[in-house]
Amino acid sequence: MPELPEVESARQVVEAGGLHREIADVDDNDTYECRPHKPGDLRTALVGRELTAAHRQGKSMWCDTSGDGPALGIHLGMSGRIVITSADGERVVGGDYEGTPKVPRVAKDEWYRFTLTFADGGTLRLLDKRRLGRVRLDPDLSALGPDAEHVGREEFRERVGRGTAPLKARLLDQSVVAGIGNLLADEVLWRAHLDPRTPAGELSTAELDELRRQLRAGIRHAVKHGGVHTGEVIPHRTSGEHCPRCGGAMVRATVGGRTTWWCSQEQGAA
Repeated sequence: MPELPEVESARQVVEAGGLHREIADVDDNDTYECRPHKPGDLRTALVGRELTAAHRQGKSMWCDTSGDGPALGIHLGMSGRIVITSADGERVVGGDYEGTPKVPRVAKDEWYRFTLTFADGGTLRLLDKRRLGRVRLDPDLSALGPDAEHVGREEFRERVGRGTAPLKARLLDQSVVAGIGNLLADEVLWRAHLDPRTPAGELSTAELDELRRQLRAGIRHAVKHGGVHTGEVIPHRTSGEHCPRCGGAMVRATVGGRTTWWCSQEQGAA
């Protein structure tokens, strides 16, 4: 699913092109994507308002609305993208990577699960072919840990560096730190030279600090270059590949219930 960098790209698109435009209409008829709201609920709550700010915590994104209106939460699901058009039809896109910076022109109308139509004629739309996203008012984010990009050093040490769970499983737990997905976890652990199977509580303070530094660096790289797929080790997560840093064989196993790849020389033998 989209990880923190992809959701951040969607947030940036909303911030750049979707704020301070009066909402004239809302298509909230997809009862699965907009559950538990009924068709018309989001329209009633949003028409006449403006989006005033775009926020993100981990993989969750939401927008403030004017006039003390409700927050509009938009979750991208597995492969969602935000598509915003200006009054003159110019289009900008953020969210999941699909091999091209633009939404394919063959996208079917039914893949657009939610639409805000602005008074100037432009739109903000959620393109979600797999229909796994979610749009809701005042989303509950209380179960999320601090954002992986912004978590402080002491809090990161306390949250990540404890317990007997494998380190990768700890990183993937959104209640511990929010925003790390499977690919980002492999990239960051590779950057930090850490074995994903190591019990999280066995890491030293120095190792935890280095892990946090590499997490922040990995996120910055992914946001700058277009997504987690641009990570240095990501293209080498396949059979027969070798570590791009030392040439060691890449190893595959299941860690924390997820397919995991690491360098056999620098991160631990199979």
